[in-house]
Amino acid sequence: MLFRKNIQFSRLIKAGAGLKEFNFRKPNSADEEMYEVDVSDEKGNRISFRMILNQEQWRLQDGLLPAWISAAEPFLQEAIGEQEKVL
Repeated sequence: MLFRKNIQFSRLIKAGAGLKEFNFRKPNSADEEMYEVDVSDEKGNRISFRMILNQEQWRLQDGLLPAWISAAEPFLQEAIGEQEKVL
């Protein structure tokens, strides 16, 4: 039986008009390299999306995201990269 850790972490990342807390979760049941990410917008609504490992780079999977999340993609990639190095 293969044991896979469930990984969770949070990072404060500059996105839009200020710092946002992005919550990352890598489910242990996922067959693909994926992180589920969620963040609150200015009104407190949760926005959830996925980042998928594509050709050795983490990419946003969902296309209908606010521009401030899309603009933060390099910082999200960096956060995941740092976490992956620790593992």
